[in-house]
Amino acid sequence: MATVSIDSGNLVVEMEGLDKLWALKSRLEIPLANVRGATADPGMVRQPKGIRTAGAHIPNVITAGTFRLDGERVFWDVRDAEKAIVVELADERYARLVIQVDDPRSAVDLIERSVKR
Repeated sequence: MATVSIDSGNLVVEMEGLDKLWALKSRLEIPLANVRGATADPGMVRQPKGIRTAGAHIPNVITAGTFRLDGERVFWDVRDAEKAIVVELADERYARLVIQVDDPRSAVDLIERSVKR
């Protein structure tokens, strides 16, 4: 699972517990100017993941790390599909983040409020 916060104009995503190990990342910081938006999307976990370049993938258990799909990098950290959100990015290493959060609605609201110009 990950926590999402806003700090000094950045979206901060921090992986918790063993997810740091599986995802091979403990923290991501993305300028809010490069965040296009976020949605709660439990169905995303059923979509093709692409090729895993770093991390772990055990179907129906965990998807974590960096995957390449259609020429784009996607960062995953999901064990419970019902708590998955998708954060769309521009001009970043990752095209999107698919992460599990404790409260998807609150996380999406926080991100959407923060990127409104």
